[in-house]
Amino acid sequence: MGDGPVGAPFAGEPVGGPSPTLTTKASQRTVEETVARLQALAEGRGMEVFAVIDHSGEARKAGLELRDTKVVIFGSPVAGTPVMAAAPLAALDLPLKALIWSDAGQTKVTYTVPAALGARYGLSEELTARLAGIEGLIEEVVGG
Repeated sequence: MGDGPVGAPFAGEPVGGPSPTLTTKASQRTVEETVARLQALAEGRGMEVFAVIDHSGEARKAGLELRDTKVVIFGSPVAGTPVMAAAPLAALDLPLKALIWSDAGQTKVTYTVPAALGARYGLSEELTARLAGIEGLIEEVVGG
């Protein structure tokens, strides 16, 4: 699967096929390296990294197996607060999240498309634009 919207089936594909609300990009780094790069680049942009959820690590602790799977939760109160003030339910999707996971040995980064969040919560173009920074950030994470 290449850059851009999810276009080819993969394990765990949403029922009904690819989701137009998600974008998946390939990273040439390991999951751990990609997580570290996302954290560093987000913090370098003045964002807060609120948490890294290690789903696969927690599965191992419970005696279960799961491909390397981590979720990074990050954002900026300056960008997100006006969104949540206008649409309180947007707090269900904010701060922003990126799923970094291994798919048959290939590291992938998946996130919700800002336009989908805007549509989901009826946000204006101006408020939706406050969430668009994730796209450039993830491009930088998976790029050079």
